[in-house]
Amino acid sequence: MGIEPVTLLPGPLVGVEWLACNVNHVVVLDASIAPHLAADRHIPGARRFDIDTEFSDPDSDLPHTMPDAAHLQERLRAMGVNESSTVVVYDAAGIYSAPRAWWMLKAAGIGRVAVLDGGLPAWEAAGQAVDAGEARYDGAAGDVVVSIDAVAFVDAETVAEVLAGGGDAVVLDARSRERFAGDAPEPREGLRAGHMAGSANLPFAELVRDGRMASVPELRQAFEEAAPGVVRGERRLITSCGSGVTACVLALAAEQAGEPQVAVYDGSWADWGREDPEGTRPIQTGA
Repeated sequence: MGIEPVTLLPGPLVGVEWLACNVNHVVVLDASIAPHLAADRHIPGARRFDIDTEFSDPDSDLPHTMPDAAHLQERLRAMGVNESSTVVVYDAAGIYSAPRAWWMLKAAGIGRVAVLDGGLPAWEAAGQAVDAGEARYDGAAGDVVVSIDAVAFVDAETVAEVLAGGGDAVVLDARSRERFAGDAPEPREGLRAGHMAGSANLPFAELVRDGRMASVPELRQAFEEAAPGVVRGERRLITSCGSGVTACVLALAAEQAGEPQVAVYDGSWADWGREDPEGTRPIQTGA
């Protein structure tokens, strides 16, 4: 017996079966970014949430930063998002950039939003239909009202204060262990190698199993080892990565695993790793 259509989300993640049953009752957003793009196909009815262009701050010199409320509201309304909408976001990698869109929408005050666990690969592996071409939307404008949560994103000054302030908060870096240690070069030019002095490392890829989020017990164990207390809400969590995208994988995993207090460092290593002649953004190398 199949699942009856319902737009009450089971949590921050939904499975293919749930979305297949509800695909005509929710707004589906394709938030894929390079190097994981599938411009030749999409989930039926999906609309393009382009983090690289329309859904990044056009006035910032950093990649993938959160736009202001007016810009975000304009773009979401143009995509037909309403106050009453339930939104499901996916990407073509499985779990990679969709959590960034999920976090942005949550920060914008959209309470009914989830990520498709496994993304487009899981959808196709289950034999679900896809439509040809890139996701797009040509329908009526929506009426969503955006009000951005002031604590959902933090800047370098806040991160520096947290790193210097002791044990009430922890900064977790979602980059690979090699990049965190400074043993691998940064993909963006002009950035120093290493990590924020005093931060800890939890690579987002270690929380993903074949494109799907790891189980709740696995997530809890990973967070407890990397940052004791955060999934129990005993310490605040700030997540970081290369440019603020996969930091949101950690935010999603933390919410799936417990009831944490989470913020995302917008700009992340693209900001902190820049040359720092004044010494306000100290770095370390090594594990």
